Amino acid sequence: MSPSVLVVIHGDPLKTHRPVEALRIALGLSTGDNPLTVVLLDRSPLLLTDDTGELMDAEILEKYLPSFKQLKVPFIVPVGAHADFTFASGFDVRAASAREIEELISSADRVLAF
Repeated sequence: MSPSVLVVIHGDPLKTHRPVEALRIALGLSTGDNPLTVVLLDRSPLLLTDDTGELMDAEILEKYLPSFKQLKVPFIVPVGAHADFTFASGFDVRAASAREIEELISSADRVLAF
């Protein structure tokens, strides 16, 4: 079985380019045989909302989002994020408790944090 890869993205895409760049890197990692999961923390769930126009590097983000939908890459957000953010349709988004996120991180074969 191929090693699992977990990408953890945190930060505010309204203030920094890092979350969009991290998502671009995650997309590159999704092209192999390794199962990929992306965890979005803090304000990074904004990356998956309908209103991305105000985000840093929004034009770059718009190029990559359709691929995540097509590949059905699973996104994990903290419980309560569904109340704080309205996600665009087509994304595989699941809420998880802090404990579940910790378990995902500890059980993944490879973890990249941005």
